[in-house]
Amino acid sequence: MTPRTVYDDQGRPVRLGSSVRRVVSLVPSLTEAVAVSSPGLLVGATDWCSHPAGLAVTRIGGTKNPDLDAIRALAPDLVIANEEENRLPDLDALRAAGIAVYVTEIRTLDAAFSSLDRLLTEACGLTAPDWLAEARAAWQQLPAPTRLRSAVVPIWRRPWMVLGRDTFAGDLLRRLGIRQLHADHADRYPAIALPELLSSGAELVVLPDEPYRFGATDGPEAFPGIPAALLSGRHLTWYGPSLAEAPVLLADQLRAARLHTP
Repeated sequence: MTPRTVYDDQGRPVRLGSSVRRVVSLVPSLTEAVAVSSPGLLVGATDWCSHPAGLAVTRIGGTKNPDLDAIRALAPDLVIANEEENRLPDLDALRAAGIAVYVTEIRTLDAAFSSLDRLLTEACGLTAPDWLAEARAAWQQLPAPTRLRSAVVPIWRRPWMVLGRDTFAGDLLRRLGIRQLHADHADRYPAIALPELLSSGAELVVLPDEPYRFGATDGPEAFPGIPAALLSGRHLTWYGPSLAEAPVLLADQLRAARLHTP
């Protein structure tokens, strides 16, 4: 095989063979992106990789604690990871074992589209999939918001944590007419005490169902008097095929925000 070099989102060179036939994914959204684009290419994925439905590959543990021996046993041509979701010591250990590791770094929607295109076409050697063009078109067709609604966006409770600066989900919400009140915070996922959230003057509280599984009976009750929008975490935080339906679905869920009444 004639070797070739591609560069991941961090500018790190990734040495590959002339073709990639076996991929292990350590990121749920990238798992879906590869599996939908080229069924059979993926041979391993994490326990958290829930899409596409019925995915039949070897499970190699979690995103933060993958089974490195199991990954090595799969003899992948390429392992795909994300700088936020995966731990550097695990990735370095795989590299030390001679395994090619491609790391994505995604903070905006535009970066997601560019990153996915490079990963699938340059690293995996695939033709750009139809779903990627459909996703670009879906977001391009989204009307510009006529006004921004101020919101807090919790992603965890006990302790309460919210979206802060420089996040992919925050960029999507901005395009959907949401002004995050903590978008300029020094931290990307700051811990903010509930009394401070309640006194922030938010017009809306946005509650995605991942990473914390907020729902109708778990989350809105903590914000009395503030309308709560329950959002699909997959469509808000995953960069993959779900992006094609995300703008319409998320916009509908934001419009459906309801005031909690005890």
